[in-house]
Amino acid sequence: MMEDIIGRYMRLELDGVPHRIYVEEAGQGIPLLCLHTAGSDTRQWRGLLNDPAVTRHFRCIAFDLPWHGKSSPPEGWWREEYKLTTAAYAGAVMGVSRALGLEKPLVMGCSIGGRIVLELAAAHGAELGGVIGLQSSAHVTPYYDVSWTHRADVHGGEACAGVVSGLMAPQSPEAERWETLWHYMQGGPGVFRGDLHFYKEEGDLRGRLASIDTAQCPVWLLTGEYDYSCTPEATMEVAAAVPGAKATIMEKLGHFPMSEHYARFAAALAPVLSEVRAARR
Repeated sequence: MMEDIIGRYMRLELDGVPHRIYVEEAGQGIPLLCLHTAGSDTRQWRGLLNDPAVTRHFRCIAFDLPWHGKSSPPEGWWREEYKLTTAAYAGAVMGVSRALGLEKPLVMGCSIGGRIVLELAAAHGAELGGVIGLQSSAHVTPYYDVSWTHRADVHGGEACAGVVSGLMAPQSPEAERWETLWHYMQGGPGVFRGDLHFYKEEGDLRGRLASIDTAQCPVWLLTGEYDYSCTPEATMEVAAAVPGAKATIMEKLGHFPMSEHYARFAAALAPVLSEVRAARR
């Protein structure tokens, strides 16, 4: 049985550099652009893109960031160390959105994606229809040595999966938890560490929150309770700093709600999507 997800490659320039970006989509209606977590790829959104309750009303789009999944690094990548920055990340998201001709897209991201949607709301709110941050925090204090994720004497993929394995709720189905980890085991060498440059070092957005206008770009925050990387408290700090932001702490979910237990996540997401639809009528 064939799924309705369609995958294609897009060629575009990001910051003047040619890229070949892999994009998947399903559904029709309001554009919903989905951002994967650090070190992973669009497969995390398999549940959403196969959910007729969502795709009936939303054109769901997910893409692999450069260096991730099926999006290869740019030519000459071997001459540089990959480090994700706020400017490069926001530029990639907006570049893909503009290339696809999306009109007022709703942008939903998790973890590093939940962080960058805050920057998008602050810097590009006029172009967006709103943002949904999953496991969103404005910063995180480094709590482990990221060098272990990229060493010659350590299996990088298994090390990355080991790092994130404890971030999922124990109530999430075993098969979904292990599929989430499988995606991490397949990441390119040094990519997870490069993403954490944004998440743990360069991408502190606490100074950007006050510039978000939720009347122009609504902000919804959904955070699983079982997460010591982006804690519920960290999400509530963001909500308190962004007037008009709406926050929900999801029970029995962890750092990867959309892939570790989609059915439970879908129930939490449904009221937000209903609110979006009502506002677009």
